Amino acid sequence: MPRVKMKCLQLLLWTSVILALATGCATPKNTVTQISTIDALLAGAYDGQMPCRKLTRYGNLGIGTFDHLDGEMVLLNGAVFQVKADGKAYAAGTTATTPFASVVRFQSRMTQSVPSGTTFSGFQKQVDALATNRNVFCAIRVKGKFRFVKTRSVPAQSKPYPPLVDVTRNQPVFDLVNQEGTLVGFRLPDYVKGINVPGYHVHFLSANHQVGGHVLDFTLDQGTIELAPCYHFQLLLPEDQSAFGRIDFSRDRSQELEKAEK
Repeated sequence: MPRVKMKCLQLLLWTSVILALATGCATPKNTVTQISTIDALLAGAYDGQMPCRKLTRYGNLGIGTFDHLDGEMVLLNGAVFQVKADGKAYAAGTTATTPFASVVRFQSRMTQSVPSGTTFSGFQKQVDALATNRNVFCAIRVKGKFRFVKTRSVPAQSKPYPPLVDVTRNQPVFDLVNQEGTLVGFRLPDYVKGINVPGYHVHFLSANHQVGGHVLDFTLDQGTIELAPCYHFQLLLPEDQSAFGRIDFSRDRSQELEKAEK
C-alpha cells in the first residue's frame, strides 16, 4: 500500500478511537465491565472506588451498590438509581461512588414474551431455554407488569465494616404489588465464583422510578425478556489497596454469598 494511503488509514483509525473515547463508547457493546470482586464485598470492602458518572462510560445497564454499602444500584438507560434502605429509588448524586458493580453497553440479541403468571424460578427456566450456553455471561432486561415483586435493600454501614452476611441478616424486605417496571441483571457462569455471583442476580426499578431493589422473588403478569450473551469481560480492581490488599482471598465465601443473596 502506498505510504500516503497508509498514513490516511492510520489517521482514520486514530480519529475513530478519539471519537469513541470522546462519546464514551470505547467499551464495545455487550462487554461486561466489573468493579472489584464479590468476595471483596463479602469481606466488607464497602468504600467507593469509582464515581458513578465514570461507570456509565462502560455501560448503560447494570447493577451494584454504593459507597458504605448504601443501597442497591440499578443502571438503566444510562441513568444510575440508588434504592436505599427505605425501599425508595433516588437518582444517584453527582458525587456517588461504587465499591462493586457490573455494567454492560446492552444490545439485545434475543427477545421473547413472558407468559402470565411466570415466577422468578419459571423465568430462570425460560432464560435457560432461550440462551442455552450457560458458560458465557448473559445480560438481562425484562420490561413488564408485575403482580408482585419481593425486593430488599441494605442500609449504609459505618467503619469498622461488618461482613456482608451480617448486614443482610437484618435487611429490610419490601413486597411491591402491581408494579410496572424493569428487571436488570445477569446470569453468570459457575466459574465466576469468588469474582461475581454465579447464576442469576437481578435488581428491579419501577417504571415511575420510585421503588426497587435486589430481587428475591416475583410474579409477572405480562412482560418481555431481552437477552444479550456477552463474550467479553473486563475486571477493574480497586486502586486504593488499603482494604482490598488485606483481604484473604484463599477463603471460600460461597456459603456467605448464598446467605447474603437469598
